[in-house]
Amino acid sequence: SQKGIVIGRGGSRLREVGERARREIEALLGRRVYLSLRVKVAKEWQRDPKALGRLGF
Repeated sequence: SQKGIVIGRGGSRLREVGERARREIEALLGRRVYLSLRVKVAKEWQRDPKALGRLGF
């Protein structure tokens, strides 16, 4: 499923994305930050034109 692709085995992909984003934000702000990530599951998103538009499709 797409959820598994985004999160990765044991959350590895989500952790990788979060760490990279946190480092970039810290570089911009010049200080340490706490970044909280959430994954929202939307049913039938592939068939929703608005949802696809928000994702750039």
